[in-house]
Amino acid sequence: MNERLLSTREAASFLGLCQETLKRWRTAGGGPEYVRVSANRARYEAASLARFVEERKRTSTADPGPTRGK
Repeated sequence: MNERLLSTREAASFLGLCQETLKRWRTAGGGPEYVRVSANRARYEAASLARFVEERKRTSTADPGPTRGK
């Protein structure tokens, strides 16, 4: 892995979210994959953030998106 890890602030900016949303998702689940680098530091790979975005693309409000497990 030669890719630089992004801070929560940088990841939130990439996704257009606030940092608190990412923090809540880390606790509750449902957010992008992250790397726990210490007890109170999380980092994100840009590829994980891009995958998170791709998995949520829809063509309409009726589009359920890809089914997990397929």
